[in-house]
Amino acid sequence: MNKGKKIVVIGAMGAGLRAACHLKRLCPDTEVTVLEQGDFISYNSCGIPYYICGDVADEVQLRSTSFQMVRDVSYFREVKGIKVLPAMQALAIDRAAMVVHAHDTKTGLAEQFPYERLLIATGSLPAIGGIEGTDLDGVFAAGDLAKAVEVKQRIAKGMVARAVVIGGGTGGVEMAEALSDLWGVETTLVEAEKQLLPAQLDWSCAAMLTTHLEENGITVCAGEKVVAISGDNSRVVGVETDKRSIETDLVILATGVRPNSELAADSGLAMTPLGGIMVNQRFESSDPNIYAAGSCTTSINLITGREEYRPSGAMTSRQGRLAGGAMAGLPARFSGLVGTLIIKAFDRSVMACGLTREMAEKEGFAAELVRIVPSDREHFYPEQALVVIEMVFDIKTRRILGVQGFGMMNDTLSARVNTATLLIGQQSSIDDCIALETAYAPPFSLPIDPLAQAGSVADNLCSGRLRQVGLRRFLAWMEDVSLEPDWIVLDIRNYKESAPFVEKIGTDKWLAIAYEEVRSRHAELPADKTIIIACNSGHRTYDIQIFLDQIGRNDTMIIGGGLNVIRRLGAGWLPE
Repeated sequence: MNKGKKIVVIGAMGAGLRAACHLKRLCPDTEVTVLEQGDFISYNSCGIPYYICGDVADEVQLRSTSFQMVRDVSYFREVKGIKVLPAMQALAIDRAAMVVHAHDTKTGLAEQFPYERLLIATGSLPAIGGIEGTDLDGVFAAGDLAKAVEVKQRIAKGMVARAVVIGGGTGGVEMAEALSDLWGVETTLVEAEKQLLPAQLDWSCAAMLTTHLEENGITVCAGEKVVAISGDNSRVVGVETDKRSIETDLVILATGVRPNSELAADSGLAMTPLGGIMVNQRFESSDPNIYAAGSCTTSINLITGREEYRPSGAMTSRQGRLAGGAMAGLPARFSGLVGTLIIKAFDRSVMACGLTREMAEKEGFAAELVRIVPSDREHFYPEQALVVIEMVFDIKTRRILGVQGFGMMNDTLSARVNTATLLIGQQSSIDDCIALETAYAPPFSLPIDPLAQAGSVADNLCSGRLRQVGLRRFLAWMEDVSLEPDWIVLDIRNYKESAPFVEKIGTDKWLAIAYEEVRSRHAELPADKTIIIACNSGHRTYDIQIFLDQIGRNDTMIIGGGLNVIRRLGAGWLPE
């Protein structure tokens, strides 16, 4: 880039300021001006639920650096050399004159900002979807810091006893926990799809999350569409779904977001089918002098090759830095995304990356799923806990397509999702997963990483050495034995664990022979039954299946993840 260029950035949040700061470091002589229509700049919107619940005591912390400097106008001017103008709304882009027309939202005065390079980083807007009543007092959109401050003030003043969160994505789950956990607000979470996080989780992980939320006092209404928000004297009093009426004092709209791209569209820039600003791998728009990055753009999914809109805080920061480098003339490129998430839900966490099995099947993959329940560190270490890992893969090509997990709120799942995202982005196979080299020490990990374990189970399935029963199919049979009248469960746990199941379910459906006794007692297995082998985590069932194959009993299937997963799903037939 030539010295002394004028750079204008529209949007003073993650992507915009990340690009501006990186560009200023690379080209110190550039004049960088950042316009932001809101009053707050450079805050971490992903931290809002933790501010609401009290984990973050003051909203200023969401606007501060790790060394406790507030990222305000003076900070960017004095420390970064960047001019940031809050309450300055960009109204139009004159591409011919290379000028941004704006106005001060407080004074109404018009301003013009000439540029030689322009970056549009306008982020996203709530995708409310035409719900009636969203303008009532007491209805707030998630992700807005100014609104979050008001929400917390209302709760602290005792004005909120009941709340409804509309939208069961990551933001909705986090907000529901925030309202319920510290403040004890009676919280209902409503999701129009049949499960929570429908775009990220297979049904089993979503069901485990739902069960955990309900165990912690949140009412989850999945498969219900909100038709209206009702009010009295302009104040919210209820939410109407297609199945019920819910009384409430507060509504949080977490219905997702869409690209905030109208300004770009009005200026004649090319748009993608999903409504984002069309850019190439260097964030260049259809105008060579205009760049765009962050949640106002869409990306290419590295697995499917399709355009996708999946904004996240990490993604906008990553794109912002790359865009700043590209504007400075570096060979920076953004190839696309895998799609990844991790969220906290009380004392549990949920992670996912890549495709769910259902998505993979829709994309034409020969998708399969394996499920394991390993410890998060050595079993003899005092603080070990079990974690659920699910891996989606193509059974023909052995390519890894997705990984999901549910477990304790520690670093176990975050480490696995980050590794899995890298593997999936590189189109790795289950063989690459098995060969994964990882650090090992009993307080931190296992000798064979859970991802490598999942890869080994997937290899067994691909090679025909392992046969598993679908979890949904098994649960349906437990409710109605007539669906599979020739099945029987072989419970290989110790008798203290299996006895309550035999007593409650009955020996015609549930047979107990301990793991170490199966070889000597296999003749007791009914010859006319298909054997469903079960243990707590599924680790021992494969050994028994191999042995029974050896003696000619090939009519067996195992329950991947074992009874531990079924317990997390909250199945009603489980003994107390």
